Amino acid sequence: MTPAPAADAAVVVARGLTRRFGDFVAVDALDLDIARGEVVGFIGPNGAGKSTTIRMLCGLLLPSAGEATVAGFDIRTQAQDVREHIGYMSQRFSLYGDLTVRENLRFFAGIYRVARARLSERLDYAMRMAGLLDRADALVATLAGGWKQRLALGCAILHRPPVLFLDEPTSGVEPAARRRFWDLIHALASDGGTILVTTHYMEEAEYCNRIALIDRGRMVATGSPSALRNSGLGGTLVEIACSPLGAAVERLAAMPGVLDASVFGDRIHIVLADSGPRASELGAVLRASGLRAGEARPVLPSLEDVFVRQIKRGAESEREPA
Repeated sequence: MTPAPAADAAVVVARGLTRRFGDFVAVDALDLDIARGEVVGFIGPNGAGKSTTIRMLCGLLLPSAGEATVAGFDIRTQAQDVREHIGYMSQRFSLYGDLTVRENLRFFAGIYRVARARLSERLDYAMRMAGLLDRADALVATLAGGWKQRLALGCAILHRPPVLFLDEPTSGVEPAARRRFWDLIHALASDGGTILVTTHYMEEAEYCNRIALIDRGRMVATGSPSALRNSGLGGTLVEIACSPLGAAVERLAAMPGVLDASVFGDRIHIVLADSGPRASELGAVLRASGLRAGEARPVLPSLEDVFVRQIKRGAESEREPA
């Protein structure tokens, strides 16, 4: 195994990373930096390029253009070294249901070439980390979804990789188990692990140190959750209770100075430009159009608001003439 790079080397760095499949551009000139001990959430709609990016960073898929290093190793020329210094957990549960917890861990320890002298210690660590010591001899097929995901994480860290790629690791897991899983992720980061995790749960993005929003293969915004909430909308957010919602969205979106109008539960969230209408005017406009409406009030933006706004801005910019 090639020696690991110095501790102060960049952990994950991508510049202009691009992947094409024929004429389709899955990842488009993506730049990304992840520091040691950082948990970065990779957020985007299905087909945005998240999994393709992770496959390139894992050394499993060659980029069409651009470059990247992971744990100091070049993904093009040192792909094997990259794979020896990462842990990967896919969105599809990939363990063996007819084996026990301990047998699955021993199997993956062999794949990762964990030294025999350290095997017992690493198995014990993985089971303790995942809270599976009292289930060591249980068949994996009998475990609930949250426990299976913990075991999958334990298998991914048996060889103590400095970098973890987690591709929608909590998909299909009930909310309480998802929260416990994130506690494990942050425990690993506090020990110096560097973690890139994809998720389609907006509330999970709040658990990340930093968020990278990707759409149609392009990075559209990056920053801490608080920074994105404060500056990611490009305007002032207000909400209004009204009905019917569809007709109200159409009327509001047509108003000059309204940057965005989207259904948010039983209300509508509206992004107003600085030069746009005042919030106090919106209810009257809707009522004059024959709709039922209360009064608009300012609200704090959520990450879902930012996500929807950034995706729409990207679509609008593509439609603008050159």
